[in-house]
Order: sequence, then C-alpha cells, then structure tokens
Amino acid sequence: MNDDAQILIARLLTHQTLRRDDKMVKRALSDDTFRAEVDKRLLETGLKLIDNVYADHVTLALHRNVEPKIFGAKDVWQNNNFGLTRDGVALLVVLWAQIILPKRQRQETHQAVNDEQSDMFDKDNPILRAEDASTGISYTALLADFGEKLGKKTRMDMNLGQLSKLGFIERRGDVILEGPLLDLLMDTDLLKERIINGALADVFKRAPLSVARRVASDAAAAAANDSGSVVADTVAAAADSTDPQA
Repeated sequence: MNDDAQILIARLLTHQTLRRDDKMVKRALSDDTFRAEVDKRLLETGLKLIDNVYADHVTLALHRNVEPKIFGAKDVWQNNNFGLTRDGVALLVVLWAQIILPKRQRQETHQAVNDEQSDMFDKDNPILRAEDASTGISYTALLADFGEKLGKKTRMDMNLGQLSKLGFIERRGDVILEGPLLDLLMDTDLLKERIINGALADVFKRAPLSVARRVASDAAAAAANDSGSVVADTVAAAADSTDPQA
C-alpha cells in the first residue's frame, strides 16, 4: 500500500492532474485506509489532495497551514503562485462564472448538455461528469462582451494563453472549454457564498444564465476599476480562494 501511495503522489506531481476514473485515484476516493496514507504523506510535505464530485480530475495544492510560510515572505501577500495579474484573475472569475456555475446546475439537476429536460427528482443518480454537463463559451462573444474591460484583444489573448497553460481552460478553435483545474482550484463554495450573499445577492434571484453573465460582467468591471468597490472585493476573493498549487 505504501508503494501505491508513493506512486500516486509521484504521478500527480508529474502530471499535475489525474482523472477521477483513474484506477489509483478511484482507490484513493473509495478506500479510507489508502486515502489516509496518501493524506498523511502529503501533509508531511505541506500538500493536500484536491477533489470534488463536480470535477473530472484531482490535483495537489499547498496545505493552508503552510501558505503563510510560502506566500507571506514578502511585504505583499502572494494570493497565488500562478503569476496572474489583476485582469488575469478577473478573466478567471469571468470564465468560472460563465462555465462552472451553469455546469454545476446541470449536474445537480442531472441534465446533460444535449438533454432538453432536467431530472430534478432523480437524486439517486450520480452527479453527471463534467464532460457531460460542461459547455464552452465563444471567444468571439467573450471578446465582444468583456474585451474593453479586460485589456482589449492583446491583453485578453495573453491572459487566455496563460490560463490555458496553467490548465484552467482549453481552447478548441473559437470555443473556450473548462480545463482540469477550473472547478478544482477555484473555491466555488466560498466564491458562491460571497457572491450570493454579498454584492450580487439580488442577481442570484434571476435565471442561472443571466446570473452567470451578470457575475462575469461585474467581475470584469471590477478589474477595470481600481476604486475598491464591493464587487472588486469579490474579484480579489477569487485570488484568495484559489488553492495555491504545488
């Protein structure tokens, strides 16, 4: 068992992410003894396993109790180790709002991308895989809607390229799709709580699609405005809520 834990951790360090249906990952998610061994080894090096039922992958991140020693060495706290600028973080929130929020609703209502009707009452069915519930967004539409607020085409293209390299998104022609890390390293529960009960509380009384668009729009506006508004705090929360990766 010890060798298996070592191999799983080494694979995660090497490949950054592994799919939930990987044989060793499935074992870590279902075998409490094996998971305890993996968690113990990771904790000894300041790491933790990140997974959630809405994502198709798992990854590693820094444990919260070592973050101050890693990111607090300078005068200004390092929110993450991705090197993202303010507009890059805002773009990340925009993509999260437009891709992850609608996807999670489809997963919770058991509505696959190609299904016309949801199955809200069949709670015994497992959560849909991300690849069955996640849809991409158009780059052309993203640029038209948010380009002015997020640095125009050159700046947005640069940030999209960085987010793609980091594993947050995937690009397929004009379509921007969810990457392995978008629903893993963004603390969705914390972000939703701050957004739903915070500056955008009234927005979340509306339809999910309009919610996603409004959240994305306010995040982009916050990036363009350094006045320190409440919505800007939501964008900052995205950086604070991004689990620093190993």
